[in-house]
Amino acid sequence: MNLTILVVDDEKNIREGLMRALELDGYEVLGAEDGKQAWELVQKRPVDLVVTDLKMPRLSGEELIKNITSTQPNLPIIVLTGHGTVENAVTAMRHGAYDFLTKPVNLDRLSLLVKRALETRVLAKEHQALKEEVEKLEKKRQFAQIIGKSAQMQRVFEVITQVASTRASVLITGESGVGKELVADAIHHLSDRREGPFIKTHCAALTETLLESELFGHEKGSFTGAVGQKKGRFELADGGSIFLDEIGEINPSVQVKLLRVLQEKSFERVGSEKSLEVDVRVISATNRDLKKEIAAGRFREDLYYRLNIVNIHIPPLRERKEDIPLLVATFLTEIAEENHKIIEGIDPKARLALYNYSWPGNVRELRNCIESSIVLCKGNIITFDDLPPAVRTADDGQYIRLEVGVSMDQAEKEIIRQTLIHLRGNKSRTAEVLGIGRKTLHRKLHDYNLIEEFGNSDI
Repeated sequence: MNLTILVVDDEKNIREGLMRALELDGYEVLGAEDGKQAWELVQKRPVDLVVTDLKMPRLSGEELIKNITSTQPNLPIIVLTGHGTVENAVTAMRHGAYDFLTKPVNLDRLSLLVKRALETRVLAKEHQALKEEVEKLEKKRQFAQIIGKSAQMQRVFEVITQVASTRASVLITGESGVGKELVADAIHHLSDRREGPFIKTHCAALTETLLESELFGHEKGSFTGAVGQKKGRFELADGGSIFLDEIGEINPSVQVKLLRVLQEKSFERVGSEKSLEVDVRVISATNRDLKKEIAAGRFREDLYYRLNIVNIHIPPLRERKEDIPLLVATFLTEIAEENHKIIEGIDPKARLALYNYSWPGNVRELRNCIESSIVLCKGNIITFDDLPPAVRTADDGQYIRLEVGVSMDQAEKEIIRQTLIHLRGNKSRTAEVLGIGRKTLHRKLHDYNLIEEFGNSDI
């Protein structure tokens, strides 16, 4: 990735000396003899870092900093100042400058400061690119809350689109935390019933008696505590959809009544003999293997087939790690705004730890991880030390972990991705470490759709 630095100083010898030193460090360097010329350059072409003096004719360094930070707040600025004007440099930092150096400039110190500032800039650019990718994906589909570009999630999106407009019952399966409720939301809101009610019930949270009453309602005096008539969730969902989460937890008597609703579209409130008819689309979800529950005699087979007209399985996060960058970018934006913090990205070591962790709690655990990291983060970049202990402990930074049974293409893609992350996106070094040519690496980045993640540069 070619990075461009603008050096601004009205003293020609200082300006040209700094430019030569930075060129030797491998950067593309521009020069400006005063703030006005610098401001014109910044407006005309992309610049990744500005190194500027404060006292200059036509437009001072202070004014230049104010102009830049008002239009490009993420553009880092390093201030040059004399020993007698350090206070002015500190004021400039309050106005948005990244750091300052006193004259005569220590070139080693300058090189280190530039490197740190540009690392922050690159991370911010990567984070912005991921945010833009999330926005593009949201525009392509109508269910923006579900994040994922992996082949598995694209298939989920296709099935949601196909099934939403039908009356078919849908069973959503997957481990805890994968986002089954979000899929249920998408199905309802894409359906012809979107204007109707959408009633949700967490079956595992209620006792047998309460669950039956919640689902089907009850009459006054039908049991102790039934002080009045109550409509059930199915009655409330008439003309819309009902979502039964953790359907594998319901007891046999409720299963019988639920089967009747699915078959006959009717039921009775607890304590009543009057049948009520309803028009309700049933969406259910479970993290259990219902076929095993059927074999064990805990779940009715006929009910299973009524619920499972269409099955949508949400794969665990460990099987679709290519979705992690988009999820992280989304959570960073949402949670940083909620906590009134500015977070520009995640450093490479922390990012590698996120890839290496197995995420037993899936997307929910990843979101909690990012929230914790944002709260604990002291700067604008989340570091390895900001991550929760479980994630840090799982990462040693020296190994690439692959699931047993992955294809050779999937393995190669993951090896290339994690090596690039470990080497901070350096493609030349990555090709060297992997023992392949740069052209071969470039071709594989295209083949595996990694170009958007790591850029198109050969460097």
